[in-house]
Amino acid sequence: MFYRPADGHGLPHNPFNAIVTPRPIGWISSRGATGDNLAPYSFFNAAAYVPPQVVFSSTGTKDSVTNIRETGVFAVNIVEEAMLHAMNQTSAAVAPGVDEFALAGVEKAECREIDCPHVAGAPAVLECRVVQVIPLLGRNNWLIHGEVVAVHLRDDCIRHGRFDVTAFNPVSRLGYRDYAVVRELIELRRPDEA
Repeated sequence: MFYRPADGHGLPHNPFNAIVTPRPIGWISSRGATGDNLAPYSFFNAAAYVPPQVVFSSTGTKDSVTNIRETGVFAVNIVEEAMLHAMNQTSAAVAPGVDEFALAGVEKAECREIDCPHVAGAPAVLECRVVQVIPLLGRNNWLIHGEVVAVHLRDDCIRHGRFDVTAFNPVSRLGYRDYAVVRELIELRRPDEA
């Protein structure tokens, strides 16, 4: 099969949604004039090591984008297997001012370097200051670029001097309504490593 996105694909479901997989989930927490917000974004990734930076994109001007523009800060909460259903609950389209932490029964804690809540007990939390909000092609598509200014790591996730994802089994987005849980690792050395 070959298709041009501008011409359509002719399938019942858009294949692009499932091609780039697995994708990490950025469970973004923010605070604004209408209150605290927690929402998952499957277009999320790390972008640079030094200084550490992340990006996520929003299809639509959602509460997260509104809050981030207003405050200039947000937090990324890493989703573990035990949080899968709570994360899904926070994807509900609700009115501004509805606290998704409360809606999904997720305990919140305060960030230390920014004025923002985060998911208490998350395996890792990245406190971020906005570098830029970039309009993307299409209607109301936004790329949020943030610098990580503080990092929380849950103690049980640090093993042998490494942040060990096997301690919590991260969740990733596959597309459509599909998710995956990482339970197996394969370690490879680069060809030029001793």
